Amino acid sequence: MRLDGTRITASQADAVAVRAIQQARVTGLGVVVFNRGSIAYVNTFGERDTADHKPLTPDTVMSAASLTKCVFVVLVLKLVEQGTLDLDQPIVSYLPRPLPEYDRYRDLGADTRYRQITLRMLLDHSSGLPNWRWLTDDSKLRIFFPPGSRFAYSGEGIDLAQMVVETGTGHSVEDLMREQIFQPLGMTRTGMSWRAQFDDDYANGYDEHGKSLGPQRRSRPDAAGGLLTTLHDYALFVQAVLRGKLLHGKSTAQMFAPQIRITSAREFPTLAPETTTANDSIRLSYGLGWGLYWSPRGEAFFKEGHDDGWRNYVVCFAESQSGVLIMTNSSNGEDLYAPLLENLIRDTYTPYEWEGFRRGNVARN
Repeated sequence: MRLDGTRITASQADAVAVRAIQQARVTGLGVVVFNRGSIAYVNTFGERDTADHKPLTPDTVMSAASLTKCVFVVLVLKLVEQGTLDLDQPIVSYLPRPLPEYDRYRDLGADTRYRQITLRMLLDHSSGLPNWRWLTDDSKLRIFFPPGSRFAYSGEGIDLAQMVVETGTGHSVEDLMREQIFQPLGMTRTGMSWRAQFDDDYANGYDEHGKSLGPQRRSRPDAAGGLLTTLHDYALFVQAVLRGKLLHGKSTAQMFAPQIRITSAREFPTLAPETTTANDSIRLSYGLGWGLYWSPRGEAFFKEGHDDGWRNYVVCFAESQSGVLIMTNSSNGEDLYAPLLENLIRDTYTPYEWEGFRRGNVARN
């Protein structure tokens, strides 16, 4: 059942996906459709390795890229539920020494505003930190606006949150995620670093021209984008989020409550000064780890995953518990989003322009 009440068959969905990967020149694609909180459709298309013509499968290990952040946020909220962390306590209270005394954060020594930053600000991207320090003019880490005052997507912020979590708990994010999320959900082919068991079925990433960039054999956990997972496993996570299985109701409601209103004209570059009122009608906002907007079909939550050779996307509508998960091993993957979302669930509401995606002319199925 699509958002507008119409239906699409599995064979029709297959045809939409095949047409989309051909038009967008995408190497491999995995798609999951959720309906009423359950996995209604799952299939993979294309290849995980073009040299040996190995097909992509639902159990192929891929890079989740920034879809990692959604899992990390759930972990943080579970630790809040357990009384280990507090979203509104300044993060410095969890550190044994001042933040600038840590090598990665020495640049912040002259700016005492770091003392105002909380986990909530790191998770809703309002900390004032850049996306990545190497994208700034001098490659130094700075606080660009008063913490909590505006939205600016920040991988640096999530990495700082990871340090706070690991310092505050005395455990690595890898161990915490495995114990509190992966194992309970049966995500058996998921990890924050490469494991030998992944060698039997993994994907290479491919650039815009189809050149292989290889797999992401990560050796250390990175909460901002290091999750290695499969279409099947990440679908289990999204299903659990939709069903409210991972968190108490109050925590789930907080995760999907607007924390900061978004007025930026584009999501990237994150510190661009241009603003717009174009998204006021959909109340574009950020919750904890998820983007939010409101449509005639109710509240939607979404997240992009973008890395060299990998493009992923998930969007879900809370009221109908429906949505789509898209995972690709291609830098061309973003051109798939509009035709898949609009044909598979009739999502015509996603803010493509703000996210920097091309909608184009979508052929209806």
